[in-house]
Amino acid sequence: MLYGIAAATASFLLAALLAALLRAPALSLALVDRRRRRPVPLSGGVAVALVTGLVAGVGDWTGVVPLGPAAGRLLLGALAAGALGLAADLWRLRRRWVVAGTAVAAACVVPYGETGPVAGVLAVGWITLVAAAFRGLDHADGVAGTVGVVTAFGVAACAAAELRDGLAVALLALAAALTGLLLHNWHPARIALGACGALFTGFLLAGAAVFTRAGHPPAGGAAVLFALTAPACLDVVLVLLSRRLAGRPVLRAGPDHLAHRLRRLGLTPQGAAVVVGAVSCGAVLTGVLVHTGRVGAPAVWWVAGAAAAAVAGLLRVRVYGPRHGAGAQGRVPGPARPPRGASRVPPEVADTPGGASSRGTIFSVRQARRAEEDQVSAPLRVRNG
Repeated sequence: MLYGIAAATASFLLAALLAALLRAPALSLALVDRRRRRPVPLSGGVAVALVTGLVAGVGDWTGVVPLGPAAGRLLLGALAAGALGLAADLWRLRRRWVVAGTAVAAACVVPYGETGPVAGVLAVGWITLVAAAFRGLDHADGVAGTVGVVTAFGVAACAAAELRDGLAVALLALAAALTGLLLHNWHPARIALGACGALFTGFLLAGAAVFTRAGHPPAGGAAVLFALTAPACLDVVLVLLSRRLAGRPVLRAGPDHLAHRLRRLGLTPQGAAVVVGAVSCGAVLTGVLVHTGRVGAPAVWWVAGAAAAAVAGLLRVRVYGPRHGAGAQGRVPGPARPPRGASRVPPEVADTPGGASSRGTIFSVRQARRAEEDQVSAPLRVRNG
């Protein structure tokens, strides 16, 4: 207990200090994201990943709170996902490669002996989905950090109920590190998680949730996993549905995430982060109560119903404007066509005396004589350019 408090305090202070120190190098390396025409460094995730790994590693190395082999592999897998995210931030890797690398890292840490092969494969997909969802939440100031803090506390409570003290301390360190980052990530953000911090946070949270539910019935396990990560799942479903309905490419970025739609409804950036955090609190609390047996698994249906209603309502918020260069009916504006039945001869040709042809009037070309016309036996073809 005392080490958990010390680990959380150290993580908070170290993450806040390291995030401030890494801001200048990120700006010099152009490791930034444009938010409302202002550059935001993407080095906050590096601070969160390093501090969480350091605090959890010290506890395991000293033997005060050992992680164990399974939790140790999970932490290494999360660090590998964070390194992949840092590479994506630096060199703009394609999303397919980032998703594939995250899936490979997840496949190396899932406890197949406790989950079984089928549930293990589903767990790999779940971890990959949640990691990608946290990357989507990082499009707005303070949202990903707030959801990460709330989810980390909830999953840590579930891990403590399963007597996984090392994993619980690692999650507390993650929550404290994210809280320290929020000092710089709250609107107006001076630093952001980036793909590095988002993938690390989502991977560690989803993997820890899978570890805590390993050995439980699959139906109840899926319900708890959904409740613990409901805001991230809501954002993914909302984005995919809106892009498909609008006929846009699924991987094409746009201002269509959960926080963006809340802003369209009139909320401030801080208000949007608070609302998403409150929704996360309710869903995570339900997941913790179901996991500990305080309430039954059907309570998750209330979370699912609220999420479905939110998706249906937020889909009505207009976030896509007209296409660039298109008119009201999707046509590219151009010169107006003459009415049907009207003459297509230009005015300067129609006024030509003697009824001369358009070719002879517009272009100053000498009219060919009969002898010259006989020399041309085929129509001339002129190539543009």
